[in-house]
Amino acid sequence: MRHALIIGGGIAGAMTAISLRKAGIGSTVYEAYPTGADDAGAFLVLFHNGLEALRTVDAHQAVLDVSFPAERVEMLAHTGDSLGVRPVAGGADGRAGDNGGGIGNGNGRAHPARGSGEGSRSEGGVRSFLGPRTLRRATLYRALHDEAARRGVTIEHGKRLVTADPAPDGRVIARFADGTHAEGDLLIGADGLHSVTRTLIDPGAPAPRHTGQITVCGYTPGVPPEAAPAPGTYLMIQGRRAFLGCTMAPDGEVWWFANTPGRELDREQLATGTPADEARWREHVVSLFDEDDSPAACIVRESGGIVATNAYDVARTPVWHRGPMVLLGDAAHAAAPNAAQGASMAIEDSVVLAKCLRDLPDAGEAFARFEALRRERVEAVVERSAQLNDRVVQRPAEIRASPRQDGDSGSDWLLGYRIDWHTPVEDSSAADSSIQDSSVIDDSFGESSGGKRV
Repeated sequence: MRHALIIGGGIAGAMTAISLRKAGIGSTVYEAYPTGADDAGAFLVLFHNGLEALRTVDAHQAVLDVSFPAERVEMLAHTGDSLGVRPVAGGADGRAGDNGGGIGNGNGRAHPARGSGEGSRSEGGVRSFLGPRTLRRATLYRALHDEAARRGVTIEHGKRLVTADPAPDGRVIARFADGTHAEGDLLIGADGLHSVTRTLIDPGAPAPRHTGQITVCGYTPGVPPEAAPAPGTYLMIQGRRAFLGCTMAPDGEVWWFANTPGRELDREQLATGTPADEARWREHVVSLFDEDDSPAACIVRESGGIVATNAYDVARTPVWHRGPMVLLGDAAHAAAPNAAQGASMAIEDSVVLAKCLRDLPDAGEAFARFEALRRERVEAVVERSAQLNDRVVQRPAEIRASPRQDGDSGSDWLLGYRIDWHTPVEDSSAADSSIQDSSVIDDSFGESSGGKRV
């Protein structure tokens, strides 16, 4: 059995180990930090495409069990006026545009989800899709780590990659800061935005770019009913100076994020570990909305568990692979958080790479095919995220006055992306025959479109 060295033990690393195991390839995950779950307080949304990629390798139930559904979006202006309520964009069950781009079963109604976390069912003999789910980043991290361990994957902590050298037999030797090393048939860089593997593959690779945005999130119990989002709804508020999105967890706590303009800050400046730090960030976000007539300031004012992070992107990484080494996830294509697709893109990457390695014994050929299948799609998401970021940073008052309603224009090839595990990668006609062109965009989450069925 071939064995992969996976550098990075975050979402991308754990998911890659799971996918490789499904493909019959062994791996060990090497994580730089003594413990994991970076940005433990942050939360995220997994959309249809990310959840369906999880289902491709039978890893979806572990995530469904610890998340809750996002069924619809309500847009508010800074005046507090509603700009409309609509299902979260989709058309993602493979039937192009059958429900106007909504999440549902062809008639605009959302699929129910049982307490077990089930997010899909069969309608008329057609398997329905898994709808969007919300969960904490640390919860997703733990669910994927537990699933990887259940499948026999080893994850080693405290292993910071320093360099990687070719072995005489064509394999690769990874050397770590603690003086240890590991040898494998290939090395996969899943080490995130500030990837060491990226610079080993290409010393001239572009560095991440700060986007001029700080993302802040928090959790507020006891939000007054008139200010809180309805269950299953994301309330998206277009303020004069910043943008806030929020949803209600099953226990009634409101989870919120704010995309705010701001210069790059160091770790100390971003800190939220003390009550004073939390209060400073809470007051900062409130100040960005307190002149608006929306409920944003009310939602933030009594919150806790606050996390603040710099927003970065990498517009294009020219070289994804060299010899027995390859990149995936944020190490290869980092997008600003506005599109809410970072985790889903990493999950998709892991499944497609595993499939390429399963079907193409030569690693170089597999890596080249992986890049060909993924680059156009992920770079479209990076570009769209940057466009949405610019709206927050440069001209938040000019954000579109009403949500776009163009779901009938065709299938959504972002959310509708599917990976056919059973079709061999070498059958290029099967891999490329389902290019889905669409102009469907969900501006409420910054959704872009672009990709292929593989």
